[in-house]
Amino acid sequence: MKKYSAALALALAAISATPPTAAKAEIAATIPIKVTPASVGDPGYAAIPVVIWAPSTGTGLPLVVISHGTGGGALSHVDTAQALAEAGFVVVAPMHPGDNFQDDSNVGKPAWFVDRSRHVSKVIDHMLSGWEGHARIAPGKIGIYGLSAGATTALITIGGEPDLARIAPHCAASPEFVCRIMAPQTVTTPPVWTHDARIAAAVIAAPGIGFAFEPAGLTKVRVPIQLWVGSADETVPFKSNAAIVQRLLPKPPEFHSVSDAVHLSFLAPCTPETPPFLCQDKPGFDRRAFHNSFNKSVIAFFRQQFRITPKAKP
Repeated sequence: MKKYSAALALALAAISATPPTAAKAEIAATIPIKVTPASVGDPGYAAIPVVIWAPSTGTGLPLVVISHGTGGGALSHVDTAQALAEAGFVVVAPMHPGDNFQDDSNVGKPAWFVDRSRHVSKVIDHMLSGWEGHARIAPGKIGIYGLSAGATTALITIGGEPDLARIAPHCAASPEFVCRIMAPQTVTTPPVWTHDARIAAAVIAAPGIGFAFEPAGLTKVRVPIQLWVGSADETVPFKSNAAIVQRLLPKPPEFHSVSDAVHLSFLAPCTPETPPFLCQDKPGFDRRAFHNSFNKSVIAFFRQQFRITPKAKP
């Protein structure tokens, strides 16, 4: 298969391996947050590495799964994970086996999204039964956030079913970035998608292969969705992806278009350790200011869907 961009993989390796020092200090200065790595079993497949952010105290806590984009890692959205944890959410971010900065062997293959959706469900199983703090989680308050391939993963996990046979004709007529990494699919048997009814709300940003959900691949999606796009995103064109998702969803999503944001603008804000490749926003675009607003909107959305009233600060 064609390897995913080596430059992007190496860049994401660096950001995933080096959490921002300032972010750690911010955690310590607000409320006690425990950040731990773990490994989730997936019988018959590779174990799933995860990072878990959790408030040190509290019960009845909501859970949010974060699914990274292609070639990413568990810390690709570290600022959003930390913001959610500081707001009282338990957050778990898997590093999808076969699609991460260390291993892209599954990218573009028929099992790519089949495996990703299964990963999410296995991670939820672990958080509700295997994680040491599982009794502190409210099973009825589970959400998911995903960017790009992670957004597609989220859509599948909440009931979406893409038609992979649509990839070849779409790419022949309107080639886009995904056409470089996803070979034409020869589907002899229908994919076994993993849908998880425990997920009650989803935030998705710049979803990929939106065209593959035509004409009725999102009819089973019933949970509320917050949908984000960047107006300058040329990696995942709006017209053939998010616009289709927005139109096909049975219930209109809460829609946000971010002026001048490119695809990578949804990754964690840059620090001195971040490779310059990941920081190529449009001139004048302030990623840190955007993420400050974005994280607040994500928290507010999940709180609204889970009927959570934030506690007043002392």
